[in-house]
Amino acid sequence: MYAVIRRYEGVTDSAEAGRRVNEVFVPLLRRVPGFVAYYWVDAGDGVMVSTSVFADRAGAEESVVQAADFVRENLAPLLPHSPQVTAGPVVAAG
Repeated sequence: MYAVIRRYEGVTDSAEAGRRVNEVFVPLLRRVPGFVAYYWVDAGDGVMVSTSVFADRAGAEESVVQAADFVRENLAPLLPHSPQVTAGPVVAAG
């Protein structure tokens, strides 16, 4: 498995961002080959974190492209800063 974690800071409306992600982005992401799981977390203080898990690196890399497009087209006013992106193979899971 391969995971991608994105950390967004300066989120202006976490409830609205969560709604848009849940209603529009998650269904798109589920269609990416190798999709395993996705989580969107409100960490408080204007910080939101997403975690995507895929069966392989190709799916994870496609999710990065999908996320960038989605944020640019649907969330730019709510997520004013580029995310910190961390990706790599999953080496342990529970």
